Order: sequence, then structure tokens, then C-alpha cells
Amino acid sequence: MHSLVSCSRWALVAGLLASAASVQAQGQQHTITTAVPILTLSPDARASGMGEAGVATSPDANAAYFNPGKLGFVPYKYAASVSYSPWLRNITDDMSLSYLSGYGKVGTRSAFGASLMYFDLGNIDYRTGNNLPNGSFNPKEYAVSVSYGLQLTDNFGVGISARYIHSNLIGAINNNSSEPGNSAAVDLGAYYSKDLTIGTGLYNLAFGGAISNIGNKMTYVKATEPSFLPTTLKLGTAITREIDQYNKITIALDASKLLVPSPYYENGVASNTPSIVAANTQRNNQSIVGAMFSSFSDAPGGTSEEIREINLSAGLEYNYNDLLYARGGYFYEAPDKGDRQYLSLGLGVRYQVFGIDGTYLVPTGNNSQNNPLAQTIRVSLHFNLNKLSDAFDENGAGGTSGELPTN
Repeated sequence: MHSLVSCSRWALVAGLLASAASVQAQGQQHTITTAVPILTLSPDARASGMGEAGVATSPDANAAYFNPGKLGFVPYKYAASVSYSPWLRNITDDMSLSYLSGYGKVGTRSAFGASLMYFDLGNIDYRTGNNLPNGSFNPKEYAVSVSYGLQLTDNFGVGISARYIHSNLIGAINNNSSEPGNSAAVDLGAYYSKDLTIGTGLYNLAFGGAISNIGNKMTYVKATEPSFLPTTLKLGTAITREIDQYNKITIALDASKLLVPSPYYENGVASNTPSIVAANTQRNNQSIVGAMFSSFSDAPGGTSEEIREINLSAGLEYNYNDLLYARGGYFYEAPDKGDRQYLSLGLGVRYQVFGIDGTYLVPTGNNSQNNPLAQTIRVSLHFNLNKLSDAFDENGAGGTSGELPTN
């Protein structure tokens, strides 16, 4: 007898597996699908409160996730952060995303970082065709990363991260052929930060760029049908204005694009016709590097569709006396490319070595009423030890110079 699942979560997990199984995307319209899509979501409350903008914002304990190039500019000798987000609360009550990260400064211009991302899909209860209990399973995904960032000059730094990824969505049931997916990946990042005095105003101008999750394809069911990781190019900028000695405001803007094949379709919709299937299979069989380069020109709709594959993140952060923070942001994804569109609102507090951030997401767009991201909250705790220097000193100079305090 075939086993059944006692709740609708099986459909959710099967959907995740189906979307990860290939980038052919039959029936998926123009949405690009990859393995382990959770790797594309900002896990911490500060960045999610700014619409997921984080490539060029000031570095903190979560810097390496967005851009390992920021690690050379970190403002403390040691820092750690833990983040938690209940997931898809409109659908279920036992899914969650957790993230633990930290760094340690090495010398005056470099730092090592490490992180653990853990995605818990809750518990699945299996039942037989006679509606009898048949065991249970807890799908999960996790990624372990180590990072290194180096400040090459006073204003420019580079960094690299190495990552091990494990994805187990199905488990053993009726001797199915699915196995946990495993992969390894690297991130590359660069960061530029410059303090400026314009008139009587003090500013910090920053730029960042990173390519994340460059790694081997992941296999769940068939070795002949591997799945691309969500290799992503991210570019961003952030401008901070010191209004006075107590008040600062930061505006950040990021653009990101998946560097994996776009799905091929026919007459504007997905199709299972042999020619379309063959075309998508050929795209899926590309090498990792080949797919990265071709991803800038392979959209069936041409340049206009390539542009729609770019996601935008915009954020605003107000800082009072490095103590209280208020944030707002917006994330936009084109309707035919996933349709994630939401407003984010966040608050934060820093006091001595301790800090806390919180974010709440408000879906917008065509499906705002039934969006599974509705009522999503994210909370982060921060622990910062031994500050190196202030962001701006009284003479307008500053930034994280890397010089340790002498007293």
C-alpha cells in the first residue's frame, strides 16, 4: 500500500523538491527555480528590515552572508549574532529559519568569519493506505560557511567564503529513490568605503559586489537531472549622512540576479512539448561557468526579460546615537519571475555589547492578501566586543581604520 501523509505539508515539501529538481520549469511560467532557494533570503533582521539590502551597508556580524569583502572593515574585535524567523505562518506553525554567525578580527586589516544557516520544514507524519501510522520525518536544510576578508587599502577590501550545503527534503518512504542533496560552494566579494566631507556635512559612501553560491550542482533523485545552486550576482551601494553627532541616516540600494539558466517556454507559457523539454534539458546540462555567462543573454524574451530577472532591494536606516535604529525597505521581484514584493519595517537597539533587531514583512502586489510571506517576523540578537573605532570622529575622518585602542 502506498503511504500517505497526514497533512498538506507533504504537498509543500514535494513542491520544494519539484522546483529544485531542475530548472526546466515546466508549468512554472517564467520563474527560475534552483536547489536550496532558502540560500537567497537574508537571514538577519537588520538587512530584511531594509528590503534585503546588505551588499554595501556597514559591516556587522552578518557581513559575510551578503559580501565577504566587508569582513576587513568590521568595527569590533569579536562579534556574534543569532537570528530566528518563524516561516510561512499562514500555512503551518512549525517551520523556521535560524542563522548563527560571527567573526574574529585578525591583525588590523583582516577577519575570519563563520556561520550556520538551518531551515526546519517541520514534521511530516506518514500514513498507510489504510490510514495507519507509518512513521514520521523532519525535512531540513542547512549550510555551514567559513569566510575570510582582507582590507587591501584604507578604502577597499576583498573576501571569500566556502560553504557546505545539505538538503534533505523527503527521507526514506517506500524505498523511494530520493536521497539528500549535498554540495559545496564559494562566495567572492569586494567592498569599497570612503568617508567624505561635503560642505559642512559628513558622509560615508560605500559600494559592494558579490557572487554567491558558486558550486557544483545538487542531485536529489537522478544523477542525470542535477539542480543548479542559486548562484547570484549582487551589486549595491549605501550612503550614510551624519546629520549631527547624535543622528545618522543611511540609504541603501541593491540589485541581484540569478546566474543560472532561464526556463525556455513556448508562446509565453511553459510547455511539455518535446522540443521545449529538449531545449530546457540542454540548458540544464550546461557547466556551472557556462551557465553563469549565458545567464545574461538566455532569456527567451530577450533584453526586456533579462531586465525583469533583476531583483531590487531598497532600504533606509535611521540611527540615533548608535543606540536606537528605525528601518524601512522594499523588495521587488517581477510578477512573472516569482512575484515576491513586500514592504519591510524594522526596529533595533544597541546597548554596550548587546543588541537586538526585529523586522516585520508586509506583502504587496497582486497576491498580497494570500501571500505566504504575510505575518513574517525576523529577530536577531547581537554581541559585540572590543570596538576598534567610531564610524565618524569629530574631524570627519573615521571608518573602521583597524587600529586597536591604545587604552
